[in-house]
Amino acid sequence: FRFKDSLAEDLRSADLVISHAGAGSCLETLEKGKPLIVVINDKLMNNHQLELAKQLHRDGYVLCCNCSTLVETLQLMDLSVLKPFPPGQPEKFALFLDKVIGFQ
Repeated sequence: FRFKDSLAEDLRSADLVISHAGAGSCLETLEKGKPLIVVINDKLMNNHQLELAKQLHRDGYVLCCNCSTLVETLQLMDLSVLKPFPPGQPEKFALFLDKVIGFQ
């Protein structure tokens, strides 16, 4: 659909999200606890989204497909195999940065 300033309301009401593998889209969806099918764009050069999609799939957080297998993925999907995405821990990152920078 067309550009929107925020997808928060759409995510809140969604039962399933189908998205590209952009980090922001994936993390926002997973943090809301919504099941996610990531559609990989095979035509992108140096497809950095592919790495994220494959890792999230390996970790059990998303289903992964491409445009040509999306219908089959929808027909065969078992959302019960998806694991809940763990909440972020920004305090650990802050402690790490403090240590690296020398504040500790």
